Amino acid sequence: MKLSREKVNHISKLIVRDFENREEIDYKEDLNDVRLEVARVINEELKIDDKADAEARRIIDSYTTRKLREGTDEWEIMYQKHYDEFFKKHGI
Repeated sequence: MKLSREKVNHISKLIVRDFENREEIDYKEDLNDVRLEVARVINEELKIDDKADAEARRIIDSYTTRKLREGTDEWEIMYQKHYDEFFKKHGI
């Protein structure tokens, strides 16, 4: 899934703003450093998701008996299967 840098920054700001409002949490790090770490983690997760997407599509495209059309029920089922297998294979 693609998210723009602005959207990732916005989401990380919302998360940190929620953290600021919680009285039960005391921070040893500057909240901007926390925001930057949240943004980094979001971007890393998006990269993993992109890799799983690319792997699932590559496998589906490699079928030689017949080509599946994207958007069909069969394609969606096979995509989800291979997408999930990527995460299982990599222990994610």
